[in-house]
Amino acid sequence: MSIEIICREVSRLMQKYDEPDPWRLANAMGIIIDVLPLGKTQNSCKGFFLYQSRKKHITINSDLPETVQRIILAHEIGHAVLHHKAAKMKTFHDFALYDTSSQMEYEANLFAAEYLLDDDVVADRLSEDTFFFSVAKELEVPPELLDFKFRILKRKGWLIESPIHSNSDFLKHISDRGEDT
Repeated sequence: MSIEIICREVSRLMQKYDEPDPWRLANAMGIIIDVLPLGKTQNSCKGFFLYQSRKKHITINSDLPETVQRIILAHEIGHAVLHHKAAKMKTFHDFALYDTSSQMEYEANLFAAEYLLDDDVVADRLSEDTFFFSVAKELEVPPELLDFKFRILKRKGWLIESPIHSNSDFLKHISDRGEDT
């Protein structure tokens, strides 16, 4: 699936629901959300999406900081929107699918970056001569998610380069403090 298609899907959702908060967006979309303790170790499941009996269901690890839960939820909404047909056959979670070869994880990361990071806000932060990592911190996202946004902006024609190249499995490595380990 192309970046353009993913951006169109995010735009369509924003036009339909006008909801910048992923918790309220999921509710408006009729997605069932459970927030449950799934562990505090790096190897703990961060969240997962499943589609069963025509119901979309996302579970988020309550042991994670709220800022990380928000990112995980946006990522899982990406699966719900982009991959619900594939989810009929398997559950999306970090044990099985967060690897660098997973196209669906890559696409869900792009979805989360496009949904959570507004082009104009990113441009404003960058125009203030702020460094990439400082912008990520100001926006309360891991640098890897900002890298995915940079990929989108580059495809949109921006002359922009990220100082890092993130793998699709970066969310797997976010600790319970919201930092990479």
